[in-house]
Amino acid sequence: MKADETMKMGFPLSAKILLWFFLNLLILGLVFYVFAQAQFGLGLDSLVMGRAGDRIQVMTDVVSRELNRSAHSEWNDLLKQFSELYQVKLVVFRNDGLQVAGESLVLPPEVTAKLREGRTPPGRGMNPPRDRELRPPPEGESDPEQPPPERNFELGPGGRRLPPPGQLAQSGPSPKFMLHTTRPSRYWVGVRVRILDRERPGPMPTTLLAISDSIRGGGLFFDFAPWVLVGFGCVLICVLFWLPLVRGITHSVSQITRATEHIAEGRFEARVAANRRDELGRLGQAINQMASRLAGLVNGQKRFLGDIAHELCSPIARIQMALGIIEQRADEKQKAYVEDLREEVQEMSSLVNELLSFSKASLGTATIKLQSVPLLPIVEKAVHREAREGAEVRLEVDPGLVVLADPELLLRSLANLVRNAVRYAGQAGPITVSARPEGGRTLISVADSGPGVPEASLEQLFDPFYRLEPSRNRETGGVGLGLAIVKTCVESCQGAVRCQNRKPSGLEVVIALRNG
Repeated sequence: MKADETMKMGFPLSAKILLWFFLNLLILGLVFYVFAQAQFGLGLDSLVMGRAGDRIQVMTDVVSRELNRSAHSEWNDLLKQFSELYQVKLVVFRNDGLQVAGESLVLPPEVTAKLREGRTPPGRGMNPPRDRELRPPPEGESDPEQPPPERNFELGPGGRRLPPPGQLAQSGPSPKFMLHTTRPSRYWVGVRVRILDRERPGPMPTTLLAISDSIRGGGLFFDFAPWVLVGFGCVLICVLFWLPLVRGITHSVSQITRATEHIAEGRFEARVAANRRDELGRLGQAINQMASRLAGLVNGQKRFLGDIAHELCSPIARIQMALGIIEQRADEKQKAYVEDLREEVQEMSSLVNELLSFSKASLGTATIKLQSVPLLPIVEKAVHREAREGAEVRLEVDPGLVVLADPELLLRSLANLVRNAVRYAGQAGPITVSARPEGGRTLISVADSGPGVPEASLEQLFDPFYRLEPSRNRETGGVGLGLAIVKTCVESCQGAVRCQNRKPSGLEVVIALRNG
């Protein structure tokens, strides 16, 4: 039965990601809109409105009030003090472009043009409440709209008492503008004010200019802190919003990756938790079905090989018996032919025995009971069985090492490794069988000094029937089941095996088993 027939799509992954994305955009848009309203008041069309405009208005009220209370000769010093206080350069210009106070400078044309836009015809000044606020009351009289001088004052530059900023801005905000000029790069903020010159009758329509080399303007023009906080908040919202979806996807992908890696290693019992109802769930179910199918095919193949090998044992035994009888009755000329035939039958018998061993190790995993096995006696028995004359085998195994394994499977694995090392590199130098503990495991190494194996073939050495040489005969080492049997036996003991080339030459096969 196909996967799409056994599992109905609940909600496609693509639609889920798109929906999540648009919801995220909607939330970010709402957050940005609320912040823009709080930061700019009237929108995003000007930096000198909203909170930035309030800060500039408070500064303008303080500076203009102090200038109105001081003589014209003191204005330059006052603006210098306020410039240091607010970390911007402050100057006062008339709306016709003539400088009134502050450090002498030449205005760029665009700033001069902006000043001239604020010129008013004679008789059309500011509104009366503003004029009444700026004109000092006649001597001996008090202004009913202003508090007494000794109340609600704060200290300004030079120790002068100033009314609180909120009281100074009661008549409403003044018109403002902001410009950016180049050569050199400067930011200009202008606020329309009327300055009362005690040496001249009537207030002057002027503009207070605040000049800065950066858009921050000492925090007066633009404050980066709220933007940083909002940006951090947006990132945090994105992380919290997307984390469940991304984590769910990555967790499923990690499960699928681990399962496919195990299947690639021949561990077909690996499964993926198929609890999702989207494309990843379908993929996980397909992988589970593939693993079941592969397990059936591979186990069937191994069982088939085992059955064939078992069935071949009886006719081979009868052939060997018949050869024994023929050898007793043959004359001297016939005995040579009989001996050749006996060697071929013996080779066939060895192949059948290897097939039986491979099949038994592969199919008997579930019935194997692991036990604590002293390692040194098993290693000595394997070396004694497989060592040949002319091959030097060294043992470096601690007598106290104990591993968790099946004694017969472990002996078969080590015997095959020693046999291969003796066969391929017995004349090249000493063969070393060593063991050392590492963490909760014991690493058993069989290393030779032979020519080694090409790097591209290392991962295929443990495949059944794989050989470096195309021919498969007794001179070149048989049919290529030795290392496959080693891998199957070790994995049946819940261990792992790997091989690597040595420097400058040689091959090392390492078995990792749990400590007993």
